Amino acid sequence: MIVSNVSLSGCAAAGANSAVCAGAAEGHLRGGSLRSTLSPTGNLVVAVCLGFIGILGLVNNLLVLVLFCRYKMLRSPINLLLVNISVSDLLVCVLGTPFSFAASTQGRWLIGESGCVWYGFANSLFGIVSLISLAVLSYERYSTMMTPTEADPSNYCKISLGIILSWVYSLIWTLPPLFGWSSYGPEGPGTTCSVDWRAKTANNISYIICLFVFCLILPFLVIVFCYGKLLCAIRQVSGINASMSRKREQRVLFMVVVMVVCYLLCWLPYGIMALLATFGPPGLVTPEASIIPSVLAKTSTVINPVIYVFMNKQFYRCFLALLCCESPRRGSSIKSSSKVATKVMRGAAVTGHRRTHDFLFMVASLGQPADTVPQLGPSFEATNDITKLPSSDINKPVVVSLVAQFDG
Repeated sequence: MIVSNVSLSGCAAAGANSAVCAGAAEGHLRGGSLRSTLSPTGNLVVAVCLGFIGILGLVNNLLVLVLFCRYKMLRSPINLLLVNISVSDLLVCVLGTPFSFAASTQGRWLIGESGCVWYGFANSLFGIVSLISLAVLSYERYSTMMTPTEADPSNYCKISLGIILSWVYSLIWTLPPLFGWSSYGPEGPGTTCSVDWRAKTANNISYIICLFVFCLILPFLVIVFCYGKLLCAIRQVSGINASMSRKREQRVLFMVVVMVVCYLLCWLPYGIMALLATFGPPGLVTPEASIIPSVLAKTSTVINPVIYVFMNKQFYRCFLALLCCESPRRGSSIKSSSKVATKVMRGAAVTGHRRTHDFLFMVASLGQPADTVPQLGPSFEATNDITKLPSSDINKPVVVSLVAQFDG
């Protein structure tokens, strides 16, 4: 899971010429004996951390895939994006973390120069896929809520395009180092590999800047913009039902804050240290300091399933059902409220200027049992309007707000 590298080799930290240092590192790699610059205790601590991250990430993401395959109620288009995130994180746990863990236990890189290049490329690819998928997920939630139009919920075309986009976009930014625009090499204390941040050439620096902007900052801005718009839309329902609105707003606000904070916690230190290592003087970032952001970035494989899946009530109900070996309990908020929300949606579509206001009411109503949802009042004749609609329109499924995905 590598989007940015925070490494400086031990010789670079001592102020030696970067070209000489890089050549020495490559020579060691060809022999498969690049030694770690950390102490034995430091390597042990890193190995323990990577071991926990690898095991928890493997278990969490495998569980997501098992739940998705086991329960049909989870096989919705939006959940495909969550599965895509879990697949990319799972691949990091299988194809990346074990090699860095083994290298830390032995105090040296074990699979040679070609293995270092492969490791850097593969983990960069999967890491960027995960980041772009998070941005696509936020945009999908935003666009679906802001454009409440009738559609076929079984249509997976749009989500499939988003998933393909995440992989193609990642390949666009991870293939260039294989063809001469920058390169992959050892990072940090020498027990992992990533983009080579030591070479201070125009070729290398231009790639670093592009990677930082388009693979770290841009997804973050998309996430903040989309979830910010969602919060603004939810706050507008306060005039309809204040108490219900505050509860919904607080719940979604908590989820958004957790998502943004965890994104920054995992990736921002990694990006900042990479820039310092690239543009700062030799020795500014030591291998000991660089290993902390590197480990933090890898924790995203553990955090993503917890935030985006197990804090989702629908997935959580299926998880409990799996543990108890029984059928998942369908909450009334999934079934009953959706029917009420559908009626509100259709009524709003007929009444013209009331569309936005009533859709926001629908968003506030999601997650509430049908018998507890407040009524719109006598001035809104949803039932009469619905009966006037053609039968073909009544039978069409309606896509309701993806705000429901925050809490199942």
